[in-house]
Amino acid sequence: MRGHLSLRRRQCQNRGMTEETTEISLTVNGEQVTRTVPVRRHLVDFLRLDLNLTGSHLACEHGVCGACTVRVDGVVARGCLMLAVQANGADVVTIEGLSASGEVADLQMEFETRNAAQCGFCTPGMVMTSAELLAQMTSGGGVPDREVIRDHLSGNLCRCTGYQAIIDAVEATAKARARIATGDSA
Repeated sequence: MRGHLSLRRRQCQNRGMTEETTEISLTVNGEQVTRTVPVRRHLVDFLRLDLNLTGSHLACEHGVCGACTVRVDGVVARGCLMLAVQANGADVVTIEGLSASGEVADLQMEFETRNAAQCGFCTPGMVMTSAELLAQMTSGGGVPDREVIRDHLSGNLCRCTGYQAIIDAVEATAKARARIATGDSA
């Protein structure tokens, strides 16, 4: 169960207005973090501004582009739709933490090999979302087909690649993981 939040008011600089703040404690990329934050600060802004974790991007601010994707308690979430105070007591993993864990090293290599990253703005969200799909599919021994991959990534927008290279990278990673899981070296 997540902890209780107590609100405080602080004076906004040079505006004469007050802004409510509260202390939050959460785990970010395996490290316990406690900070006082404005209650209206979005999770992605907290990660970027307060913790200098800039892999998750802010773009549409409506949850439709996927650039702000993070994991909260093991589930992919849009950091622009969630307030930092809602993550109090949660376990948050960013692209920095996911990359450091080695969980997506093979997927990232496929993105690079297939030039699926081009400008790179959408790449963290694409990798986070793809990792979720791969974990779901490969834990059951399955390999998602291209339509399943397309559907799972449909909430992530990319303006550069045309998606084919991204789908190719996810499919290749899924197939390679399935070969490893079954002991097939072909």
